[in-house]
Amino acid sequence: MYSNFKEQAIEYVKQAVQEDNAGNYAKAFPLYMNALEYFKTHLKYEKNPKIKEAITQKFTEYLRRAEEIRAVLDDGGPGPASNGDAAVATKPKTKPKDGEGGDGEDPEQAKLRAGLNSAIIREKPDVKWNDVAGLESAKQALQEAVILPVKFPQFFTGKRRPWRAFLLYGPPGTGKSYLAKAVATEADSTFFSISSSDLVSKWMGESEKLVSNLFQMARDSAPSIIFIDEIDSLCGQRGEGNESEASRRIKTELLVQMQGVGNNDQKVLVLAATNTPYALDQAIRRRFDKRIYIPLPDLKARQHMFKVHLGDTPHNLTEADFESLARKTEGFSGSDVSVCVKDVLFEPVRKTQDAMFFFKTPDGMWVPCGPKQQGAVQITMQELAGKGLASKILPPPITRTDFDKVLARQRPTVSKSDLEIHERFTKEFGEEG
Repeated sequence: MYSNFKEQAIEYVKQAVQEDNAGNYAKAFPLYMNALEYFKTHLKYEKNPKIKEAITQKFTEYLRRAEEIRAVLDDGGPGPASNGDAAVATKPKTKPKDGEGGDGEDPEQAKLRAGLNSAIIREKPDVKWNDVAGLESAKQALQEAVILPVKFPQFFTGKRRPWRAFLLYGPPGTGKSYLAKAVATEADSTFFSISSSDLVSKWMGESEKLVSNLFQMARDSAPSIIFIDEIDSLCGQRGEGNESEASRRIKTELLVQMQGVGNNDQKVLVLAATNTPYALDQAIRRRFDKRIYIPLPDLKARQHMFKVHLGDTPHNLTEADFESLARKTEGFSGSDVSVCVKDVLFEPVRKTQDAMFFFKTPDGMWVPCGPKQQGAVQITMQELAGKGLASKILPPPITRTDFDKVLARQRPTVSKSDLEIHERFTKEFGEEG
């Protein structure tokens, strides 16, 4: 059956060479790519080592030719040299344009770097250390790694070196990415926020180059921080049956860049976050010298979160109410608390929509009330709006009852089994945040 793949590949190659020799590069390129896909599939099933070697050699030639045509199509310049067999002509080095880097940096590298430029956080997220509730030891460790080396370089002399790689792990919604936002705000460093889409490419060999260029850019603009969110999507266990060759090469390049021979990363910090630390490859796990567990918020942290999320919204809750809410939300993650408060913020709006009585305040605003309220007028929100008073309607302040109503229907999103897995991992490999 698999011989069909080879026949299909040869058919596509014939058409590609024909278009290539005729100078129709826009038509030749997709034909080459289709041929390469079929060759790649055939190689998976081919058992004969000699045939395999011959096909691999041809595959490399056609791949190089396709990349050369792609470069020409991207640049919009004259076509590449061809010798009738679509063998690869040597791509001439071009002088870099302004902003593409000196030292003879070729256009391909400049293009890769331009793609990575979007990962640099240019505007600070405006999240301060104080906005992060709890997690004192995690914040302290990050300050040691991020703030102190830049502000007080004299502290790091002799054998004292700042931390080079942090892994933040824990259940979903506990504030790992939020902590990274605080680092981006507080650190006087270049901040690269990376996801798998920034590093994975459909072109063979390009993903590794992207990883290499990312670290080189970080070294060039040091001090810098590379934040990789959901790192498990890039660095799962090696050697598993469902692992592709491209995935393995990305992992290998990450390992080399994070702690390879000849790389000076004194001022480059790698910060990563994951919900599944046990799914990481052990070599990647070893590269992170600090592995910090970000647990569910404790009572004090939850109390602080309720205040932060309510902000300056009018409410009549006392300190005792906030403490009671924190006790009631045992097992809630930071995200759960945020969703709870978001729901509560709409309760006064719902009350206003359903109200049948309003009273007028001394400053001319209409507030919903009960029928026994002094000065109550039987009227609805829609009727007030119909009289041109829409801008004068004011929702009531948030009360403790609003919270009780929302908490009666909300449940935590993190299960006990999830917590047990993370706690077991912490005992083996991590430390408390």
